[in-house]
Amino acid sequence: MKLTLPFPPSVNTYWRNTRKGVLISASGRCFRSNAIAAVYQQLKRRPQPITVNVAVTVMLYPPDKRLRDLDNYLKAAFDSLTHAGVWMDDKQIKRLIVEWGPVTKGGKSEVTISEYQAVAA
Repeated sequence: MKLTLPFPPSVNTYWRNTRKGVLISASGRCFRSNAIAAVYQQLKRRPQPITVNVAVTVMLYPPDKRLRDLDNYLKAAFDSLTHAGVWMDDKQIKRLIVEWGPVTKGGKSEVTISEYQAVAA
């Protein structure tokens, strides 16, 4: 399964500390809503959650040339896929490949999900 999502917020801006505790920020909630809508639009339905372990490849296309930490953009995307019902939980990810793509106007992320096949030891 291959899905295109909006460019996710950094984990540095995804969470906010409040008097009620740590909550998802306004930009994080907006991203989640847009990502869920993108999943439903591409699949033309709410997905049946994947129940097996998965291998995931993520290609991040940043909206500009600013330097970024690659690993800061996964939490929002994976949480959104969980809330969209793509999988039961992101703990099912047993292999992960992440890389930068070229700068793209508006930014985006492409997530490819396949069943995990263990590599022989």
